[in-house]
Amino acid sequence: MNQRGFFRPPQAWVGDVIPWQEDGTFHLFYLHESRQTPKVGMPWHRVVTDDLTDFRETGVALPSGGPDAPDFNVYTGSIVVDDDDGIHHVFYTGQNPDRRGADGLPLQLVLHATSRDGMATWQRHPEHTFGATPGYETADWRDPFVFWDADAGLWRMLVTARHADGPARRRGVIAQCVSYDLRHWTPAEPFWDPRRYLAHECPEVFEWNGWWYLVWSEFSESFTTRYRMSRSLHGPWHVPQNDTIDGRAYYAAKSAARDGRRFFFGWISTREGGNDDGAWQWAGTLAVLEAEQALDGTLRFHPPHELTSTFNESVTALPTGTVLSASDGYADLILPTEIPTAFRVDALFDIASDTTECGLLLRASEDGDEAYVLRLEPRRGRLVFDRWPRRATGGEQWQISGDVPFAVELERPVALPPGEHRLEVIVDGEMCVATVDGAVSLSTRLYDRTNGHIGAFVGEGTVVVTELTVTARGASEEPSSRVPAALVATA
Repeated sequence: MNQRGFFRPPQAWVGDVIPWQEDGTFHLFYLHESRQTPKVGMPWHRVVTDDLTDFRETGVALPSGGPDAPDFNVYTGSIVVDDDDGIHHVFYTGQNPDRRGADGLPLQLVLHATSRDGMATWQRHPEHTFGATPGYETADWRDPFVFWDADAGLWRMLVTARHADGPARRRGVIAQCVSYDLRHWTPAEPFWDPRRYLAHECPEVFEWNGWWYLVWSEFSESFTTRYRMSRSLHGPWHVPQNDTIDGRAYYAAKSAARDGRRFFFGWISTREGGNDDGAWQWAGTLAVLEAEQALDGTLRFHPPHELTSTFNESVTALPTGTVLSASDGYADLILPTEIPTAFRVDALFDIASDTTECGLLLRASEDGDEAYVLRLEPRRGRLVFDRWPRRATGGEQWQISGDVPFAVELERPVALPPGEHRLEVIVDGEMCVATVDGAVSLSTRLYDRTNGHIGAFVGEGTVVVTELTVTARGASEEPSSRVPAALVATA
């Protein structure tokens, strides 16, 4: 796909990403979802990037073990380097639908492979395979995350697991094993056991400026990636006021750091049938968010400036200081220029007190009646994604889904006191990422409306549009297709 800052392989989709940064380059291993029927076994593929905008596919990294192997499906894991010998180690989940445990469900196992050629090829070590330790369900034992604990002088492995007993919806636990040699693993006490979620997928921990962060994804309360924070690796873990990284469409985000910055790599889900009313699907398009650390340790999320800076060609703008006011109604202003397929909007709203709503219209009709809507709601303290027309449930005038006030699960909490607030949006084809005040992100897909105009609006209140600019990519901003020969995997 000819996109910058996003990646999807030809005729396939990106599942969970396993990021690894080395010598300034991000190696992004990912679950390569082909959606073939019958299933052909899931491999890992790899893309690399130096600039977080151009992604270079290097091919299959860890192939399926084959139809009879315990790792017919190669699922999520992690990568580490043993500093003693420089060998790369990958720990990953293996699953084969035909291999079942005592409960009749497919087994999930932790497997191990090593690379001595800079991650170009991997040697499997089947003798190191192990399944759920006593007390855990055998069908949920996945997503091993391995890291070195310097204080304890050992390796820790976090594992997505479920207790064998207790309420079915709240058995999720991050189990733990420890090792001194990356080959032999001993069960340890659970790393985190809140008894709150069905499962904690794709867990990771990292330290940043004196704070420890625990990140995982869950699908029982909400389909989202969450985080906790602590002054110690061993907790207690504090719940930040806004503990989610993005909304429903952005999932399984895991991170890697470079030069004091930390980046999260997740996937924006596709919708069934490629339309706005389709059900969310597993896997989609790789997208990157940068995390910034606030003074209190909480995290702020936004697209990296490497991506935003690619939009450098002016398309249109609103006059500075445009006022929209409707004390008990609705007012909008639609820019006459039709926007390109890929664009960026940077809008600064000065919101008056007691304003109910304001925001941006994307790909709007000339009269603004039809559009995708990014709506700031100060009274409710949130950003929501909406669209008009909504799905009609019948032929009557009132059957317009008026009881669905926005796209379900595309809602983000954000403080919106009176004053200036910046709403930034990047759209590239189907992809859409919005950010409020450089801190709260919301990602989604735009299928049905492929062109139109940009507009600003207010409902029951007043806003001054201090700034509103629309930019596109210049002719010089074409993505590179260069793939360094040293990074091309050998089949």
